[in-house]
Amino acid sequence: MRIAFLMAPEGVEQIELTDPWQAVTDQGHEPVLVSTEPGQIQAFNHLDKADVFPVQATVREASAETFDGLVLPGGVANPDLLRTDEDAVSFVRAFFDLGRPVAAICHAPWTLVEAGVVEGRTLTSWPSLRTDISNAGGTWVDEQVRVCDQGPNTLVTSRKPDDLKAFRETLLTEFAKARKDFR
Repeated sequence: MRIAFLMAPEGVEQIELTDPWQAVTDQGHEPVLVSTEPGQIQAFNHLDKADVFPVQATVREASAETFDGLVLPGGVANPDLLRTDEDAVSFVRAFFDLGRPVAAICHAPWTLVEAGVVEGRTLTSWPSLRTDISNAGGTWVDEQVRVCDQGPNTLVTSRKPDDLKAFRETLLTEFAKARKDFR
């Protein structure tokens, strides 16, 4: 599978990028770092700068049709920046329009709210997003990982870095199932 990882130029929580990325790689799949700007992204360990990672494609040049799924890592600033970028929001929405699976962790569902894709869906996130998700028509639950098939695609969500093991295992399983359905 070819899986897009979408991030803003800065603010992604590093472990929420690197852990699922490594799981995708370990399974023989191809992760692709997509961002709103070319160059590199600056990751963070909570509020402290961490490593930088090279951007492989920008949202303006990437097409959801060329990917089997989308992963949205969190961090507070990362999804906040993404949701203000029309190209990033359109890129995310395209995965839903195509019925491709999406996985989002921590604060990443903010971008899903902006894309208008949470109505009627049940998902989890960092607890502070509960009101935003509810106001957008979604149902928020406090669970380690949640799979929602009540919509055009499979949506996998998780709360925080402590849930990464369940998140990565579930996204790999659900993405493989979904791939069989749309191929």
